[in-house]
Formats: sequence, C-alpha cells, structure tokens
Amino acid sequence: MTKTKHTYGTLRTVLLAGAALLAAGSAQAQLTDDIVKIGVLTDGSGVYADVGGQGSLEAVKMAIADFGGTVLGKPIETAFADHQNKADIAASIARKWVDADKVDVITDLLNSAVSLAVQEIGKEKNKVILHNGAASSDLSGKACAVTGVHYTYDTYALANGTGKATVKQGGDTWFFLTADYAFGQALERDTTAAVVANGGKVLGGVRHPLSNADFSSFLLQAQASKAKVIGLANAGLDTVQTIKQAAEFGITQSGQRLAGMLIFITDVHSLGLQTAQGLTLTTGFYWDMNDETRAFSKRFFDKMKRMPSMVQAGVYSSALHYLKAVQAAGTDDGTKVAMKMRELPINDMFAKNGKIRTDGRMVHDMYLAQVKTPAESKAPWDYYKILATIPGDEAFRPEKDGGCPLVK
Repeated sequence: MTKTKHTYGTLRTVLLAGAALLAAGSAQAQLTDDIVKIGVLTDGSGVYADVGGQGSLEAVKMAIADFGGTVLGKPIETAFADHQNKADIAASIARKWVDADKVDVITDLLNSAVSLAVQEIGKEKNKVILHNGAASSDLSGKACAVTGVHYTYDTYALANGTGKATVKQGGDTWFFLTADYAFGQALERDTTAAVVANGGKVLGGVRHPLSNADFSSFLLQAQASKAKVIGLANAGLDTVQTIKQAAEFGITQSGQRLAGMLIFITDVHSLGLQTAQGLTLTTGFYWDMNDETRAFSKRFFDKMKRMPSMVQAGVYSSALHYLKAVQAAGTDDGTKVAMKMRELPINDMFAKNGKIRTDGRMVHDMYLAQVKTPAESKAPWDYYKILATIPGDEAFRPEKDGGCPLVK
C-alpha cells in the first residue's frame, strides 16, 4: 500500500511537472512575434515635448532595463514617433505600428484627442493602450476599452484636487481660459462640477487654440470678468505662456488668482520660482517624495539633465507593469494582458497599492502641492511643498459614475 501511494505520488509529480513545462512552452508560443515592442507615441517637438517626448522614451528604456531586457524569453524593443498633436497623424502611425511594425503596446500619447483616436485602434486591433499624458476622464468613461489603461492622472482628479482646494481657500468665483480641444473641454467641465459642488460659481470662460502664442485678448476678458480665480484649463507651453503674460498684465497683483489646473514640474522650471511661486497644483508624482522617487529621478536626471514630469514617471511605471502582466499572462494577447494588469497590484516608485479598475482607470494617491518661494527652495528642482495626500479612491471619479459600458 505504501509503495502504491509512493508510485502514485511520483507519477502525479511527474505529470504536474510535465504540465508546467507544457504551459511554459505554450506561453512562449503565444507571443505573436519574436519580440515584444513598446511604442512611444508622443509630442516630440511641440507644446508638450518637455512633459513627454524624449523623456518618455527614456522612461520606457529604463523600465525595460529594470525588467531585465527580455520577457518570456524574447527581447523587448521600442518604437518612437511624433504625433504632432494631431489625431489623424497619430491614428495613422498607430495603425502602421500595429499592422506592419510588430508593436504590441502604445504608451504616452499626451494629447486627449490623440488618445481617444488611438483607443479605438487598440479596441479594433486588440492592443493595449497606456494613456499617461492624456487627461480626458472620458478615456475611462464613455470611451473606455478593455485594452485601454488610463494611468497617471485625469481631468476629474485635477479638478477634484486643485479646484476643490481653491474654492475652500476662498476662490469661489471662476473664469476659465481653456485649450479648445478634448482635453481642455473635459478639464473645464470637470473643474466646473467641482467648483459648483463646493459652493463656487463660474462666471464665464473663453477658449484658445492649442499651441497659442498670444493670450492677451483672453486674459483681458478674464480680468474684466472680476472673477476671483482664473482657471487655466490648458497645459505645457500654453500654460507657461499664459502665466508669463498674466504676470506682465499685473493680473495677480490686482487681486485675481491663477489656478493652473495642470501644472508640470517642467512648467515651473521654465517659469522660474519668482513667477511660479505660490501656485497650487495637483500631481501624481514628485521626485523628492521619498528614497525610491529620488533614486529613480536621479537615474532619469543623469540621462535627461532634468527631473521627470509625472507623465514620464507614469510612463515608466505603466511600461513596467505591462511587462509584468505579459510575463504573468504568458502571452502578449492584448485582452489577456490587459486583464492581467487589472489583477496585479502596482507597487513601485510611482504608486503604492495602485489598482486598475474594470473601466481602465489606474487608482492611486494624488498630491496637492504648492510651488515654493525662491527663499524656500534649497537646491535646483526643489520646487514643491506637498500640502496634502489625496487618497486614490477620493481623487478619481467613482467607477459607477463614469458611464463606461464595461461597468455593470
């Protein structure tokens, strides 16, 4: 009897080992090509280039190196392209990447109109799309996709952070200066909701073209509104130019406040602390939070000679999480990898206990910060005071309220 049990146990062990080997072989066979390729589709030379651009490519390369350079026994490569902030160009590049260039996943995007267009290609072609720079909360709302992951931040979180805090500090009347495309419109919409929900009132607004040079006429309208707060629903160089020209007009000196709804550390660096001091902002990452953020950011700085934006930090984290999911799923099939990404928790220098919901929203803590005065800053890039941590479940829109068709 003992011998039979032993024989049976040995046989069972052999069968299980054989099944594991077959599964491993099957997992490798499920890779659609002999490589795994991450495409960085970004603004390479325009208004958002400092926020993403070459820095996002470097972030992906860092993630690949940290993962070990291969996944399921196959090398990991990158592709890079400049979408010029045009949705049609982005869609054309994405389609060629997927159809001809063996690209498995597309990241960065930066521009909401671009992201919304590429999201549709991801649905059609079963490819994972990692939205890092694009902010429109519609990406995890009515435009959500099984293969879409909205990672770093969104317009709801920005509005819920900066908008809510500004109203509570007495800024209860608003006038918006808005970039006239999907991102700006979504940010104005979500901030308006946050302002009204917290007892404030919106007196009006004006919209400007993307990559605008002269904001004088828009600022004059904002000034004439007598609103306590001028909400800047724009980003990148548009925000930098707006703030610089507002300073020239003496707007803040006359008592009105500027609320930069999406401010990056690269914007503060461009403006200088003398101009940017006192700005309140919401961010998903700051390089000087802890030892992990500092170590990552130093490596990034050594390559790029500047600290990473929250977009570039998110690009790193999402690429690393994608590769972990490919490894765990044993395949690069878009839907299977996207589902595995939802199963796996995210714990790295960007997020602790981060999670990706059914609607594709990656939920993690956000931070309310204020730009330091020149006297408060003790070293280069020492720009932010962290005022509060906003828990992820408070920062991001409840899943049931987004209108995502995937949510039952």
